[in-house]
Amino acid sequence: MKGAFRMETIIFKKEGRTGFLTLNRPDKYNAVDGTMVSELEDFWKERLNDHSTGVIILDGGSAKGFCAGLDMKTLGPEIFAGDTIDMYTGQRRLSRLLLAMRRAPQPIICCVHGSAAGLGFSLAMASDIRIISPDSRFCAAYLNIGLGGADMAASYFLPRLIGTGRAHEFLLTGNWMTSQEADRLGFASRVVEKEKLLETAKQIADIMNSKNPLGIRMTKEALNCSVDAQGLEAAIEMEDRNQVLMILDKKITGSML
Repeated sequence: MKGAFRMETIIFKKEGRTGFLTLNRPDKYNAVDGTMVSELEDFWKERLNDHSTGVIILDGGSAKGFCAGLDMKTLGPEIFAGDTIDMYTGQRRLSRLLLAMRRAPQPIICCVHGSAAGLGFSLAMASDIRIISPDSRFCAAYLNIGLGGADMAASYFLPRLIGTGRAHEFLLTGNWMTSQEADRLGFASRVVEKEKLLETAKQIADIMNSKNPLGIRMTKEALNCSVDAQGLEAAIEMEDRNQVLMILDKKITGSML
């Protein structure tokens, strides 16, 4: 792969227009510490104007599971020990990583193996497409450590992804969602063996990258807006605007059918 760079807790590689983002704290189950927060903040900021990357594939690398969530031996105690302002700042920095993923113009394909708990679960939810292995499982673990079950955008993403009934159950109990449930509820797009995760994601990325890059970008933008649209009229106004812009783009580039 070309254009690879390694930071302390993440690795980013490029293959054509596909970017591969790997969480890289395998000895800590990819738990998110302060360094990873800073590196992910910088990473997603750089993607905003990165027109050479069309799709991003996110995975947990060689760790035993995708992501164990917040590192409760380092960053967690640091946030909890702070004063009100420090705690609020720490909370905001974590939650804004998920907003940054939705703001990224590139579709994000998340490959999950093993456990995705807490913030790890939310990283999967904030992605556009989820490819999971049979041993994967998901948990909004906040309730299980004495906090509220609605955290890290879980109360926003999960009802929209699987429906309010089951989302309420998972958030109010802290129970695990198995790969079979994730597949049945439509949370996952594919369930494949672990060794096929990246291959399957790459196949989907290749299809996306074969399309008009502006069209892909505007489709993600429209999907983001339509999820929260006030109604049908607002949604189709967004679609109409996008399609006219796409037609204009094709006229300018001389690529009209």
